[in-house]
Amino acid sequence: MKIAFIGGGVMGEAMLSAILDKRLSTPEAISVSDIKESRRQHLGQRYGVEVVESNRLAVEKSDLVVLAIKPQDLTGVMAELNGQLKSSQLVLSIIAGTRINTFCRGLNHGCVVRVMPNTPAQIGQGISVWTATADVTEQQKGWVSSILGAMGKEIYVDDEQYIDMATAVSGSGPAYIFLFVEHLVDAAVHIGLPRDMAQELVLQTVLGSGQFLQKSGKPPDELRRMVTSPGGTTAEALAQFERGRFSELVIQAVSAAYNKARELGE
Repeated sequence: MKIAFIGGGVMGEAMLSAILDKRLSTPEAISVSDIKESRRQHLGQRYGVEVVESNRLAVEKSDLVVLAIKPQDLTGVMAELNGQLKSSQLVLSIIAGTRINTFCRGLNHGCVVRVMPNTPAQIGQGISVWTATADVTEQQKGWVSSILGAMGKEIYVDDEQYIDMATAVSGSGPAYIFLFVEHLVDAAVHIGLPRDMAQELVLQTVLGSGQFLQKSGKPPDELRRMVTSPGGTTAEALAQFERGRFSELVIQAVSAAYNKARELGE
């Protein structure tokens, strides 16, 4: 499979690395274009792939074109590639908030996949939600499933509206977790723990709790009740969360992210 990356930023590199690690393609079959010479040099030297300045040159012989650019650069890239793609070439976008019909119109192309990955994909622990146009073949869907599976887990959906919803949950979700970890560490320091010890305690608690939740097969509310003894320390802490309307705040935050994702796609 010959692959062209338009954009070689953090997520583009994560996908490139996963593809090569799982031997889904070879360095000789991959080309990368990026507006920054420093990124081209880095990717060429580290992975041995072909790096070019021209987007048109990058996609010329590819089976799969990955759009891994910033949203503000999309209009220019689509204008450059409009009319340059063969009908059999698959376009895969990891650009947040941009709907499939935007790519179809802007590229004059019908074979498109839209993906919402997340940052843990950089270590093979991500989750990606994706959908495809009717022109995408079963073989091409297999390519996408393999590539996304190399970065963690993947979920295919028929309805594109779920991509915006996933953006607000799994796409932005790592930032929510990082924020909670940040403040839990600060709280631990506030009560007297050394920061390095607080960080280790919090990080292992988050990692262990996530794995326990996954492996136990039990819903989170049941596990929460298992940990919470009436009149105990956990109950006291959870009461503070409830008084601060924690659950309402989470709903408001996720809803705001979802509305923003929809707004970006309009």
